[in-house]
Amino acid sequence: MHDLVTTDLARAAAAIRNGGLVAMPTETVYGLAADATNPDAVARIFGIKGRPVDHPLIVHLADAGQLDDWAASVPDTARVLAEAAWPGPLTIIVPRSESVLDEVTGGRDTVGLRVPAHPMARQLLELAGVGLAAPSANRFGTVSPTTADHVRHDLGELLDPDRDVILDGGPCPIGVESTIVDCVASPPQILRAGGISVEDVRRLLSGAIADASGPSRASGMLGSHYAPRCAVRLVDSLDDAVALRAGTPGGEILDLSDDLVRYARELYARLRDADERGVRTLIAVLPPPVGLGHAVRDRLTKAAAPR
Repeated sequence: MHDLVTTDLARAAAAIRNGGLVAMPTETVYGLAADATNPDAVARIFGIKGRPVDHPLIVHLADAGQLDDWAASVPDTARVLAEAAWPGPLTIIVPRSESVLDEVTGGRDTVGLRVPAHPMARQLLELAGVGLAAPSANRFGTVSPTTADHVRHDLGELLDPDRDVILDGGPCPIGVESTIVDCVASPPQILRAGGISVEDVRRLLSGAIADASGPSRASGMLGSHYAPRCAVRLVDSLDDAVALRAGTPGGEILDLSDDLVRYARELYARLRDADERGVRTLIAVLPPPVGLGHAVRDRLTKAAAPR
């Protein structure tokens, strides 16, 4: 019997090649990775997460040169974003090639692709030699994991230590998921704010970008997501938070709005900690809608939504 948690990249790559799952660190959050060309392995991701099978997965690639292997065609906007932002916390949605599994795309004719920047994720991709389908390594709809301990807490009882691995790469440096841009839409749409700012995407595409519209077609587009057990109430300022807490038994304030990088990096750990300590209501101060603030506001809004 192996310990699930390891830093052994060769063991993790072997697990992927043998159809197992690897919880891998990325710069955003930990992902639950499987060989994206193995339908049985991909199906286990959905089963272990409790994820709806029509909810598409992001495929992680070793380098931007693999983009054309996974896309039937690459829109110019996708090419611009890939060249400027990969490796990094940006997912682009493009028309899928015929070889991409329906299990990965939720039956859609598009696929989300990204090249992660985390060194362990990149080494795993190189050693495994395949694209890795990898949503966040937690139960569906709950708070995403940013450490190996979070993954063990959420999925340790569901993973098989003889075939699966949790690869410990330390805390994730960004702490919120990748930005998702639908490059099939015209103009392209930002489907999820994330680790690359909306402002940077707009600048790279010379302003030709729209907000999300239409049906849910990417991770994190549901109304309620990233949800802790405790209630989350949102306010616009610390003064508002103090006033609300005065009338909220068991209430606690979360406010890192003066440091957006820290707010993003610590957000999920703070939500998890509130649950562990039995906090009944977390009163979160929304950061300004600039830079990483867009992503933090999005996650907090979904965490506070009706379950």
